[in-house]
Amino acid sequence: MRTTVTLDPDVERLIRNAMKDRGVSFKEALNQAARAGLRPERPQRRKKFVQPSFHMGAEQYFRWDKALAAAEAMEDEEITRKLSLRK
Repeated sequence: MRTTVTLDPDVERLIRNAMKDRGVSFKEALNQAARAGLRPERPQRRKKFVQPSFHMGAEQYFRWDKALAAAEAMEDEEITRKLSLRK
């Protein structure tokens, strides 16, 4: 099919660059660009996320359900120690 189109200067520059890079005619470069731009995009397959985990041994002496309370206690101890050094 033959038709007349008006290309923006930046688009013309892109087509001309594609012509030089690929060694094709203006018509072929324009057709390739139109095909690439108008094809329905396939969703890219995402790599499945896997969270690494590590075995912590058979015996656990720490209660992980009380971790926040333990962190607060350690923070309180550190604040108390720093305040005692200021005297």
